[in-house]
Amino acid sequence: MSEQLEMPILAPSCPNTDGSLIAVGSGCLVVPPVAVLFARRDSIYKLMGCDVWDIDRDARQWHGGAPVIAHPPCRAWGELSHMANPRAGEKELAPWAVEQVRRWGGVLEKKGWEQAKGYTDWRKVFQNHAKELDVVFVSTPDHTHFAPSMTAVSMGIHCYTEKPLTWSVREAQLLAAAYAKNPKVVTQQGNQGHGGNGWRLAYEYVKAGAVGDIKEFHTWTNRPIWPQGGDRPQGSDPVPENLDWEAWIGPAPMRPYKGNRAYHDFNWRGVVDFGSGALGDMACHIMDPAYWALDLSTPTSVECLKQENANKQTGPTKALVRYEFPKRVNQYASKYLGKDITMPPVVVYWYEGGWQPERPATVPAEEQMGDGDNGSLFVGTKGFLTTGCYGDDTRLLPASVMETQKAAFEKLEKVIPRVETPGGHRRDWVRACKDGNPSASDFEYAVPLTKTVLLGNLAMQTGEKVYWDAANDRVTNNVPGVEALIKPEYRAPYTLG
Repeated sequence: MSEQLEMPILAPSCPNTDGSLIAVGSGCLVVPPVAVLFARRDSIYKLMGCDVWDIDRDARQWHGGAPVIAHPPCRAWGELSHMANPRAGEKELAPWAVEQVRRWGGVLEKKGWEQAKGYTDWRKVFQNHAKELDVVFVSTPDHTHFAPSMTAVSMGIHCYTEKPLTWSVREAQLLAAAYAKNPKVVTQQGNQGHGGNGWRLAYEYVKAGAVGDIKEFHTWTNRPIWPQGGDRPQGSDPVPENLDWEAWIGPAPMRPYKGNRAYHDFNWRGVVDFGSGALGDMACHIMDPAYWALDLSTPTSVECLKQENANKQTGPTKALVRYEFPKRVNQYASKYLGKDITMPPVVVYWYEGGWQPERPATVPAEEQMGDGDNGSLFVGTKGFLTTGCYGDDTRLLPASVMETQKAAFEKLEKVIPRVETPGGHRRDWVRACKDGNPSASDFEYAVPLTKTVLLGNLAMQTGEKVYWDAANDRVTNNVPGVEALIKPEYRAPYTLG
């Protein structure tokens, strides 16, 4: 949060079908489909874009069961093709808040954008338009997820934030506290697999005892697919006219701009000051099935067993992290069966950079685990269950077991409500904004998941085993430098409580 923005805690806005949406840092990559989800459901939406840059490039298009949205050569926002001439049965999206500081390709001069205003600093949007905002969509780099999300939740404005919800553990703690004060705010983390059927099948298979008690869970990714393990770029380059570098840096320590995508607009993911590495990028996706199906919360300890090319500038090129979780109450049994069942301790292993778990002896070499480069594996007392990167192709291993059990599993009661598709996860948030019922991955669920993921980064960055006290939400052993990672120092004028 900034010292210049003292946001009160307000009552959450009521579910509604008309309103305004602000997209913070999303460019044209994500939010237009969300806007269309609202628009297609009889909503008149004011659409606001707040981004720090644009770049001339060919028009982009988005397809997916909705009118095509064509963007002019303007990276952040341009005219949505159907705004000025909505199709029959559609209502107009009223455009507003598009930046004009030589950053938006002269959009304001275009027909239909006469009322537009613009910002590259999200704080000014809340200062000037807070009473007009109904929903906020945040998809900036990781280090700037927290502040606009925290502001939205504190002000009672519905919020969708990309994964991981926060960049630091302290940010996660503060966001959890804000959401506890305003639980009627509709929230969602952008771990889209949580809105799909694959995760639901995995949950139901595990709860039905398909593979017995789960003692281990392994999850792996081919990330990083961006530079990690290298030194900090030297020197500086001129800041492009179409980039607000001060706004992009936000609360992180200031550093010179470097071209050739050294940081912006993708390679920030591997830089410790800006991103959360492969773990932050992917664990909210592929650790999610275990976190949900096994009723996990905060681990008792996290340890990086090995890593390659680690340094203070970036994440490692490869790593293996071990999480230990204690006994837990089986929430499914309590809610649906009226039984008090305790689940045994479980160990979760995270692999990145191409490392993967050993193949179980009973699984033939020709049978793929996960979807190859990415995936998850439940190891139970009765067998194995695997899922793909986003929950695709959930199945028992080996395939012969799945074949014999297929009919029985098809009869399993679908206890977890399915999300309407296509665009299920985002559509689920839209639905929640309108009817007021919880979304699939709201902040009550997603903040603890995010915090667990980030504890893995503490272990990698310190090189020490970290013991965590869940009751008091703190480290219990002496780990040099860990407190500065838990609660980083923000660059003025930003402050972190």
